Amino acid sequence: MNTSIYESPLSSRYASEHMQHIFSPDKKFSTWRRLWVALARAEMELGLPVTQEQIDQMEAHITDIDYGTAAAEEKRLRHDVMAHIHTYGAQCPKAMPIIHLGATSCYVGDNTDIIIMREGLQLIRDKLVWVLAALAAFSDKYKSLPTLGFTHFQAAQLVTVGKRATLWMNELLQDLNEVEYRISTLKLLGCKGTTGTQASFLELFEGNHEKCKELDRKIAQEMGFEETVPVSGQTYSRKVDSAVLATLSGIAQSACKFATDIRLLCHLKEVEEPFEASQIGSSAMPYKRNPMRCERICALARYVIADAANPAYTAATQWFERTLDDSANKRISIPEAFLAVDAILNIYENVASGLVVHEKVIERHIMDELPFMISENIMMDAVKRGGDRQQLHERIRVHSIEAGRNVKELGLTNNFIDLLADDPAFGLNREELAAHLEPSRYIGRCPKQVSDFLAEFIQPVLTSHPDALDSQAESLKV
Repeated sequence: MNTSIYESPLSSRYASEHMQHIFSPDKKFSTWRRLWVALARAEMELGLPVTQEQIDQMEAHITDIDYGTAAAEEKRLRHDVMAHIHTYGAQCPKAMPIIHLGATSCYVGDNTDIIIMREGLQLIRDKLVWVLAALAAFSDKYKSLPTLGFTHFQAAQLVTVGKRATLWMNELLQDLNEVEYRISTLKLLGCKGTTGTQASFLELFEGNHEKCKELDRKIAQEMGFEETVPVSGQTYSRKVDSAVLATLSGIAQSACKFATDIRLLCHLKEVEEPFEASQIGSSAMPYKRNPMRCERICALARYVIADAANPAYTAATQWFERTLDDSANKRISIPEAFLAVDAILNIYENVASGLVVHEKVIERHIMDELPFMISENIMMDAVKRGGDRQQLHERIRVHSIEAGRNVKELGLTNNFIDLLADDPAFGLNREELAAHLEPSRYIGRCPKQVSDFLAEFIQPVLTSHPDALDSQAESLKV
């Protein structure tokens, strides 16, 4: 490691080696060479003077890239694609005359970008499945455990710990659907030429339009795509990049919501992220257990959400058939969004699979608030025994204010039930009132909602992506 120059934390600290490889020079430039082979093979099959010997020589040198020569050539030519054409040609001299025949730089550049983004999205898809599997296990385990629900971060009706987790999963499920849509609809640029007219190929094929179209089809097929874009300038529309990063931004938004909820629950001491035996929470305060993993999710998510504006502005400011003000921005904004989301999902899965639930703290918080929440049930019980509903409502209002003052101003426990038991207007003793203080009576359909959601929406996803879960198991062995 060269410690005298800047290194991106996304590479050194956060993103997985797998995602880093997808956006590596080896992946990029070997894909360029694969595209040149696909072009040459299609041209040979369509009758141009390209030989099998030339193609064989090109195929023999797809991965052994001479980066030193390429750097020297780029310094001389001031053109990255031409530098790699000359470097490739030096390794396969018989093929040199036909490498890149009829193509423009975006043939390798743009097609490679699409190929790499699709592979990156496939890895993101797998990691979304990992996270969903972890949350599903957590949700099922705690589907019946009552907890305070919050609106405006003020205590509201009870929910369950497992039901809350379904809210996180439901957003990730939307993200997964978006990712799968992007994967299924990405198209190669194909061979469209300098302004998208395919004029160079029409010349090579002596005016044969069908051969120009077949060239695109053959290249797409060899590179694993069903289609190429129907029309283009020199580049594919930069709205594609914008749409992909919008999808990544959506994942970041969902992850940030989860991480923020956990940070708040950590403050309440109800649920905590994993904390290792030797982990240090603070350099100054040894007792602290800061939710640093969830904080990191939020930090990286904020970066991705902001980064998604880059390709949107780029798409909006392209001129006619081609400008080059997209290139430098794309080199940074797209890979870093993928690396950041990769890191986010790695952390998300780690947190979700190791969440610590403090049931006694949750129970205490419930019992601090539950007496107020059951006041309507108590009022109805008293009415059944002959009480006046309006008078009882007023007595409950007065007692709740007093109990609230005891809790908020005096720091005492909630004595609302005792106040009601001592009020003859209700005709209920402490045992009868305490019978209302069973939290499971106030969680509605939460357990069934969790079971139904897992069975109808999550399990089909897990079942349909066995390779993703297998790849997770393999990654955990390393």
